[in-house]
Amino acid sequence: MSDLSLQEKYSPQGACFGCGPANEQGLHVRSFPSADGEHIVAEWTPAEQYEAFPGMLNGGIVGALLDCHSNWAAAYHFMKRDRLPRPPCTVTADYAVKLLRPTPTDGPVALTAHVVESNGDRATVEAELFAGGKTCATCRGTFVAVRPGHPAYHRW
Repeated sequence: MSDLSLQEKYSPQGACFGCGPANEQGLHVRSFPSADGEHIVAEWTPAEQYEAFPGMLNGGIVGALLDCHSNWAAAYHFMKRDRLPRPPCTVTADYAVKLLRPTPTDGPVALTAHVVESNGDRATVEAELFAGGKTCATCRGTFVAVRPGHPAYHRW
């Protein structure tokens, strides 16, 4: 596995709050293909400023982590499926997060995502966020590869 995340390799100037390497105040999600190539994985360490209350991660931050990580799972899927040299720019069409339990901030959280369906320029992704060995949140979303002329085209 490369030392560079998908974000660092394919969008080093990305300004996205959740995953942009160039956003100094962002979350800096770093997503990597799993060893088996079926999932995209990440580990992220919470900081106190992202807490809803002492010791627990804010639900909006949980959503941002899952959204960005899932988006990169879709982009990487399209790149591999279509044999592209780099992933296409993808955006979130919809996503729903289920907060199953509070997410503790006393250690890293793990993220995993995989494409469960794709058709043309759309991919459906399912993702999970784990902390302390327990599933704290799940996500299911639709992500779309956009073309030149779209306002978000290569702006992540």
